[in-house]
Amino acid sequence: MFFSEKSAQLSWIAVFLGNPGPRFENTLHNAGFMAADAVEKNTGIKIDRLKFSALTVAALLGGHRTLLMKPQTYMNLSGGAVWQAMKFYKIPLGNVIVISDDISLPAGKLRIRRSGSAGGHNGLKDIIAKCGGEGFPRIKIGVGGPPHEDFDMADWVLSRPDEANGKLIAEAAARAAAALETIIGDGVDLAMAEFN
Repeated sequence: MFFSEKSAQLSWIAVFLGNPGPRFENTLHNAGFMAADAVEKNTGIKIDRLKFSALTVAALLGGHRTLLMKPQTYMNLSGGAVWQAMKFYKIPLGNVIVISDDISLPAGKLRIRRSGSAGGHNGLKDIIAKCGGEGFPRIKIGVGGPPHEDFDMADWVLSRPDEANGKLIAEAAARAAAALETIIGDGVDLAMAEFN
């Protein structure tokens, strides 16, 4: 179910991190966008309205009106889009949920955290820098690390997974969509107990 932003007060923002355009589709760094695709499939809505330098839609998730957003600024500048939406809707940082890839987790592993550092993730780093700190829940989708320590990290996160890992990541993205609804409807603790 979706709403015009004027019709009802929004209480949450869900931010799916990735890089826009076909060149980056299905790359490891776009696991957040894959979770957005899963939310679209589950709800029948489309995240397709350009606002705040992001594709957005207002939807009912977990019983609460939530702005879903896919920043179109490229990963390293995601914070500006999030800050604009927070300011416009007067949403506190604790009600912003960020869904992103995580190379420190094995492919397909999900980890939910109430808050924390960026852990080297440039999208999270920019949100922390521009939006007022680390105090926001996040859902991390494991994509696995590079095959050896000399592997260029940018090349790794912008690569596409092999078929087996791709399947694991897609399944984790679908679980991330379910975890998002649980966080909004029932709280972070229950989501952590159920999905971590």
